[in-house]
Amino acid sequence: MNNPSPIKLVLLRHGQSIWNQNRHFTGWSDVALSEKGKEEARRAAYLLKQAHFSFDLCYSSVLVRAIDTLDLILTEMGLEKTPVIQDWRLNERHYGALEGLQRWEAIKKFGIWPVLACQILYKAAPPLLEVNDPRFPGNQLRYQNIQQTLLPRTESMEQTMERVYPYWQHVILPEIKLGKRILIVSHRNLLRTLVMQLNRLSPWQVMKLSIATGKPLCFELDEQLNPIRSYYLQ
Repeated sequence: MNNPSPIKLVLLRHGQSIWNQNRHFTGWSDVALSEKGKEEARRAAYLLKQAHFSFDLCYSSVLVRAIDTLDLILTEMGLEKTPVIQDWRLNERHYGALEGLQRWEAIKKFGIWPVLACQILYKAAPPLLEVNDPRFPGNQLRYQNIQQTLLPRTESMEQTMERVYPYWQHVILPEIKLGKRILIVSHRNLLRTLVMQLNRLSPWQVMKLSIATGKPLCFELDEQLNPIRSYYLQ
C-alpha cells in the first residue's frame, strides 16, 4: 500500500519593510514594504511556482507589509482568486514602548538591559505602553471591534505564543487537517511561535531561531500533523 502524500504547509515572513532596513522595532506599526521587500515577495512567488505549489487558502496578519507580500505572491502565481483571511492574531509581536524606535534610540531611552532582555529571554517583555498612547492598538480604528483587554500594550515571546495559540489550534489546524494547502504570510516572531509548536521547540531554542524575510519555509506533515521534514525553497 502506498503511503499517503504529505500535507504541505508554507510559512512566509513578509518581505523587507522600510523599517526593517533601518532597524526599527516595528511590531504592530503599519509600515510599507521596501523596494527590496517587493522583490523578495516576487522571488518567493517564483520559487513557489517553480516548485509547483498551489494554495486552497491563505492567511495573513492585518498589517500592510504582510498583506502586500501575500498579494504580490498570489498575483505573480496567477492565484488571485485564492481565499485570503486576515486576522490580527497573526500580527507581529507587540514591542510596547519600543514600537517605532531604532535600536540606539531605545537603548538611550530605556537602558541596554530592558531592550536586550526582551530579545533574548522568552518571558521578558518590552517596556509597557500607556493606554492613552496612540501606539496602543485600542486607540486605532482597525481594532475598534476587538475587546480592549485582548489587545497588547507589550508582549514577551511567551505572550505572543499565548495570543496566537487558540487561533492556530481552533482555526488554522482544522483547515490543515482537511488537507487544504495553506500559505501563512506573517512576521518574524509570530512565525517563530508557529515553528515552535510544529517542531516542539523549547523556549531557549525558539529564541535562537532565525526566520529570513521573503523565503518560503515549507513543512511536510503526516496525517497526525507531525512534521516529516521542513525546508526553505532556494
